[in-house]
Amino acid sequence: MKIVRRIGVPPRCRGSLSGQSCPDIFELADGNFAVIGTDITVEARRCLPPDASVASYERIVCITRETLVRAKCDIPDV
Repeated sequence: MKIVRRIGVPPRCRGSLSGQSCPDIFELADGNFAVIGTDITVEARRCLPPDASVASYERIVCITRETLVRAKCDIPDV
């Protein structure tokens, strides 16, 4: 696995005082994305719609709205 680039602006530009341990989105060399966020799997699992599920190796993470909105311009259309 290799991180190619950050998607969006660094945490410090989103108001993080330390610039560390904050939600973030990265594009991987294989074209997939990695997301750093707060693990909400336990709480969110029971709220999922009937056609959604979480495998034992998956986690549901929460990122701030600002993190995703500020990443929008870097997300490819295709």
